[in-house]
Amino acid sequence: MAEKREEKKKQKKDKSPGTFAQMKQVYQMTKKSDPNIGWILLLAVVVTLLVFVLIGALLNNIITFIILGLAVGVLAAMIILGRRAQKAAFTQIEGQPGRAGAAMNSVRRGWIVEEQPVAANRNQDLVFRGLGKPGIVLVTEGPSSRVQNLVKNEKKHLNRVVPGVPVHVIETGHDENQVELKDVVKTMNKLPKALTQQEVQGVSNRLSTLNHVRNPMNSIPKGIDPNRVRPDRRAMRGR
Repeated sequence: MAEKREEKKKQKKDKSPGTFAQMKQVYQMTKKSDPNIGWILLLAVVVTLLVFVLIGALLNNIITFIILGLAVGVLAAMIILGRRAQKAAFTQIEGQPGRAGAAMNSVRRGWIVEEQPVAANRNQDLVFRGLGKPGIVLVTEGPSSRVQNLVKNEKKHLNRVVPGVPVHVIETGHDENQVELKDVVKTMNKLPKALTQQEVQGVSNRLSTLNHVRNPMNSIPKGIDPNRVRPDRRAMRGR
């Protein structure tokens, strides 16, 4: 009996948190960098409810519109929380090694993204790689002057393995011609399409061969912990 109880306890611990538990985690994470989030969410519900009450009063159907107002108000609050949470997540990883990869990994669908950097140097400047219909995307992390050699070398490798496939470079940062973390996915999705889904799969297979021959982990210098280069993607998606 005791063993069964222990087993049940372990199963409960192993279960992923439910919807409400996840929402609570997202709210708490957001509140750390956005202290007014509680008031903002409450205001969203109240304003939405008031609008629906006024409409209900005009149509002489207040009860129905109160119910609708509450439902729409809660939905509006959840949308606001999701967006604020995503912004808070980007703020919290700012300055951390691996932030560019985390931003890249928050892409929803249509992309194959390498979790580990494909290139790095002793200054902890990193290059992450993604593949989609626009071609190959290299997302850099570090000063522009320092990542140029990393990008140049990676392009050489790619040109040998997948010649003719477009290679786009997105530099993350706050300087001119750089892209902020929150805009990385948007920039990726705006790139012009160049490959079919079948071609994407073919390129992916070739890149897998490249990874097998040239292990990306070997490009990470000593002193850089690859586990630190993987911030939480759930937070990046605001859930």
